[in-house]
Amino acid sequence: MRPITAFLAGLLALAPALSAGAQDAPAPADAAAAPGAAAPADRTPALQRADVEAWLDGYLPYALAAGDIAGAVVVVVKDGEVLLQKGYGLADVEAGTPVDPERTLFRPGSISKLFTWTAVMQLVEAGRIDLDADVNQYLDFEMPARDGKPVTLRQVLTHTAGFEEAMRGLIFSDEDGLVTLGDTLKRWIPHRIHSPGTTPAYSNYATALAGYVVERVSGESFDDYVERHILQPLGMRDASFRQPLPPALAQRMSKGYASLSDGKAKPYEFINLAPAGSMAVTGADMAKFMIAHLQRGEYQGARILSADTAERMHRTRSEAGIGPLHRMMLGFYETSRNGHFAIAHGGDTQWFHSDVQLYPDDGVGYFISMNSAGRESATLQIRSQLAVQFARRYLPTDAAAPKPLDAAAAQAQNAAIAGAYASSRRPQDNVMGILNLLNQAKVAANEDGTISVSMWPGPAGKPKKWTPVGEWLWQDLDTGDRLAAEVVDGRVVRFSMEFVSPFMLFERLSGWRAMAPLLLGASFVALLLTVLAWPVSALVRRHYGVPYRLSGADAKAHRALRWGSLLSALGIGIGLGVVLWMMSDLENLSGADALVTVARLLVGAGLITGAALATWGAWGTLRGGRRWYAKLWALLLALAALYLLWVGFDYHLVGFGADF
Repeated sequence: MRPITAFLAGLLALAPALSAGAQDAPAPADAAAAPGAAAPADRTPALQRADVEAWLDGYLPYALAAGDIAGAVVVVVKDGEVLLQKGYGLADVEAGTPVDPERTLFRPGSISKLFTWTAVMQLVEAGRIDLDADVNQYLDFEMPARDGKPVTLRQVLTHTAGFEEAMRGLIFSDEDGLVTLGDTLKRWIPHRIHSPGTTPAYSNYATALAGYVVERVSGESFDDYVERHILQPLGMRDASFRQPLPPALAQRMSKGYASLSDGKAKPYEFINLAPAGSMAVTGADMAKFMIAHLQRGEYQGARILSADTAERMHRTRSEAGIGPLHRMMLGFYETSRNGHFAIAHGGDTQWFHSDVQLYPDDGVGYFISMNSAGRESATLQIRSQLAVQFARRYLPTDAAAPKPLDAAAAQAQNAAIAGAYASSRRPQDNVMGILNLLNQAKVAANEDGTISVSMWPGPAGKPKKWTPVGEWLWQDLDTGDRLAAEVVDGRVVRFSMEFVSPFMLFERLSGWRAMAPLLLGASFVALLLTVLAWPVSALVRRHYGVPYRLSGADAKAHRALRWGSLLSALGIGIGLGVVLWMMSDLENLSGADALVTVARLLVGAGLITGAALATWGAWGTLRGGRRWYAKLWALLLALAALYLLWVGFDYHLVGFGADF
């Protein structure tokens, strides 16, 4: 599964709405070129086993060591054959067991979705599913409409159904927490926060919904269906969605680690939205699946899709997106590079981090999976650089690097896009919505004529720099990745970047929303200072024998302000504390329902009572005989308490229940 850390970092993100009768359109041939990738044909290294192995041997061992990662598997395929499959590092640190691409199973996370999408397309091919029909005709529960429009499987496959992020029970290690797919989906339906078909917003819930449709239409459990119709025909005997894993596979499962230096194996991860990310597979078996898709649905005589259906799946380009950036296909997302058409999918659990890249026109693909979270953003950088450098080495372009805009035009565009944005992939109408306030994406115009996005680091760990190269178009001149903005009435309203553009974009926040983190911090500090001054002033008076000088209405107002400040600070502190505690470990997102429910009630009680007391105290102070600065401070405290009350309600910290 694509990690929630991606959301927090931004992680872990338009166009006319897709109509119910949208037609399948081919992907454009003009894929982005990577600057600096040009190479004469006679100097391009041959994509042969010896060269690939030497190149990977020079790249991965150091990359894994620098990233503090225990082990990895890499498989490269070409022209229907395995070119190279190799393990690096350890599958079990304590036992010293090396990674074996034939035997060691890894968790590919959201790459599991490709199997779910393949299953859906099999049923589309069989005429049993209509991608543009109301999904409710395949369900035994009601999926509400949004803007009068139903959810369709086309929207689900392109991540444009509009769902907010669902986090509860995402990944956990206690087998007792497993719930059937149907019960998981019915427990809580995430709100649809985007108009259907208009906005890419990655959704694990939507993918699991597609898996449930497969169950309902086929009459088989999702696990059985995938085994019978995909895994067995391809001879993938070392792959399974089942949880827990069958014993014969479990004993060959790689351990997962926070880091190599930590060396403590983590428990097996369970996922209730199983079609979105529960698979375990060897590198050797992933090669069979890659080859089947590269060969338009066929592997060694076994066909899992017709050639036409495979082409439709690979090249039907979603209309939702920004400018010339990459789009979703039907399940795959585009990652074209150097003028070579490419489709791909990444995947992450807490401990495993993977990527699969396919170049259908070149008959080439690769899969990588790592078994450790490693140093911060290390797995992301290893995968990103592997994609860039693989294409640069073996699939170069003769295209010239784009020319930057002239200084005046660049400065104007950079100033226009600067500001604060929220990811389209976000929790919004539930208790986790406060994360949107805490994790805004900031676009900054740099003095050197480039822009930076706060949540998008480069290999050095600092934000990447994007150079203006066209009208509302920027490019990372090192990797060739592009950033584009959508402009309405001369104002940038949203933007995205490759490679997140197919499934996520960033929407501009109003000035009020953009200031929310500052206002939250200032309000909390003001209330906290008042709370801290309470015992300090009492101790000082006691030390010097000075009496409390206020009396009557002024004393009552003063005490009301203090109590109001205390209750408001406690209320927001409890709410933020619980949310941050849950996000500190994905395990905390399971089994915390009672805690969340009680916390929301306490937050409501504290913020409502605190705001009432602070407002009453400020009114009494303003009417009394205290000095002007005391009246000003009282007014500021009342405004701070009222603002925190608004935050509590608007971001759903106040309420009842544990839907998130």
